[in-house]
Amino acid sequence: MEFLSDPTMQRALAAALLTVVVTSVVGTWVVLRGSTYIGEALGHGVLPGVAVAVVVGGDPTLGAFVAAVLLVLGVGVVQRRSPLPGESAIGLVLVAMLALTVVIAAASESFDAHDLDELLFGSMLDTTGGDLIRQAILVAVTVGVVLVFHRALLVLTFDETQAELLGLRPRLTETVFLLTVAVTVTASFDAVGGLLVFGFLVAPPATAALLVRRVPAVMATSMAIGSGAVLLGALLDHHLLPVRPDLGAGLEHGAETGPEALAALMALVAVGAFLVVLAVRGRPADTLNR
Repeated sequence: MEFLSDPTMQRALAAALLTVVVTSVVGTWVVLRGSTYIGEALGHGVLPGVAVAVVVGGDPTLGAFVAAVLLVLGVGVVQRRSPLPGESAIGLVLVAMLALTVVIAAASESFDAHDLDELLFGSMLDTTGGDLIRQAILVAVTVGVVLVFHRALLVLTFDETQAELLGLRPRLTETVFLLTVAVTVTASFDAVGGLLVFGFLVAPPATAALLVRRVPAVMATSMAIGSGAVLLGALLDHHLLPVRPDLGAGLEHGAETGPEALAALMALVAVGAFLVVLAVRGRPADTLNR
């Protein structure tokens, strides 16, 4: 495994592993609360913010965060002011955000196919030490917030009425939850792309929920599954996929194909693990608890 000794590949894997940590902690609540659609919406709804940042030469992470917050606020407004179900509100706002991305890309002469690829697949092979530090800080903050709100999230997830009676402020908890999902997406979006962030936000936690009962155990198991998917995906990319001469930048950095295939393989392995466990176990663990 000589390719793992390459510094560029090491930084790429470090970015992916940091993504695993934050998506396992936040993704556990996404899966248990049945909120995968909002996770998917945030995974792609940040695209216009990133697109604007690319066009004006700004920070893609900041652009993604602003877009994520606007999406959360937009969904809230539509849900409060219309009789539409929650998923319909999310779908409407998501379509608007995706359409805006296309308009921005079409209107900007500086926006090319490479930029579009990075929006979806990130730039794992271009990750720098500074990028990792920034990502690590955002991950630490997000995990800390989730731990602080652990009890409120637990009660709200399984009994909203009880949460209200206990004075746990369900509306505030719901808002904090959505913002943590937004930060989770933006913390890793620039490095690993929307595909891998959403894949890890759902697949490893869902797999873990089939195997263990306690919420902390789901988070820990999800981290183990996600980390395995990162390493196995990198190995598959290196050993199985054909060399692509047209992706010279990726080859210089020790990858056989490029960031697109690398991220996609990691996501595929994560989903594959879920399907294997589902086939073997056949049903989720019994009642989840603390």
